Amino acid sequence: MTNFIGEFDCKLDAKGRLMMPSGLRKQLDPANKETFVINRGFEPCLVLYPKNDWERISAEVNQLNQYVKKNREFIRYFYRGATELALDGNGRVLLPKRLQQYAGVEKEVVLFAYSDRIEVWDKDKYEGLLTDEPEDFANLAEEVMGNVNQKTGGEDGVS
Repeated sequence: MTNFIGEFDCKLDAKGRLMMPSGLRKQLDPANKETFVINRGFEPCLVLYPKNDWERISAEVNQLNQYVKKNREFIRYFYRGATELALDGNGRVLLPKRLQQYAGVEKEVVLFAYSDRIEVWDKDKYEGLLTDEPEDFANLAEEVMGNVNQKTGGEDGVS
């Protein structure tokens, strides 16, 4: 599994191509052959997955029971817009127009790389997102991450 890290300012050219920053290219698994899948994010952004990570995530989604209506709805929304991309000879990927419109991506973008994905944000939307930082990030961290290292058991974390 890929483990990306970093934040990169980029620009789309007139044709909607994005130059993959060298700092990100160095983090790519050579086995992927610079092949990706791009999709809509949960927020108004795009998510770029290395092909092997997409296949793993896709396999998880495909395990959902399709006889359950909520699962079918999730599957449709999750796969909507998914497109395979490859870096061209100049290290660029062409972002599909429909996905650009969904995310409001026009010229200046931020690539936010973490874990197994790279989020593609319109620069202004990304900066707006960061200005909405919670008043007390420490409390949020405790709420979200506070029980990560505790053993499963009762409410107090004791088995």
